[in-house]
Amino acid sequence: MHIAEGVLTAPVLIGGASITVTGTAIGLKKIEYKDMPKIAVLSSAFFVASLIHIPVGPTSAHLILNGLAGIILGWAAFPALLLALFLQAILFQFGGLTTLGVNTATMATSAVFCFLIFKKLVEVQSRFWNFVGGFLTGFLSVLLASFFVAISLALSGEVFMPVAKMIIIVHIPVMIIEGILTGFVILFLKKVKPELL
Repeated sequence: MHIAEGVLTAPVLIGGASITVTGTAIGLKKIEYKDMPKIAVLSSAFFVASLIHIPVGPTSAHLILNGLAGIILGWAAFPALLLALFLQAILFQFGGLTTLGVNTATMATSAVFCFLIFKKLVEVQSRFWNFVGGFLTGFLSVLLASFFVAISLALSGEVFMPVAKMIIIVHIPVMIIEGILTGFVILFLKKVKPELL
């Protein structure tokens, strides 16, 4: 779901960069030294999951794992996803440096939103509700990220309206897969490493 260089208008780029700078500052302030290993692991998982992608107009569809990063890292998802997106931009030309702020804002904002909404659900002592919380986190984080990408494209010109609509539709299978995957990962972590959640 990376937006390529030269697609977005200056106001959209500035708005995305502002959200990313603010979210990253909050995330860095909340990070403790003991959190560094899990931030590194989730940033790496996000980096690898995004490598296998299908081009969709000026963007792409692929596994994202931003919901998983959000539910485990909270606000620290901003710096974790920013680093992964930066490395993807300079190493593989996925997205770009000028769109780094918008790409990070779309992924991390939805991750933090799901953290704020579903964190309590994955902490309760019920495997059923833990899975439901994980599923909703994975599903909704991709839905919101798709919506934010579509809004960014739509605000950049009428010519991108068909692609903006298509972005959400092509990501429906990704939403379902990420929901199931995140639900099972939450169940696994609750069993073997509950302190991570």
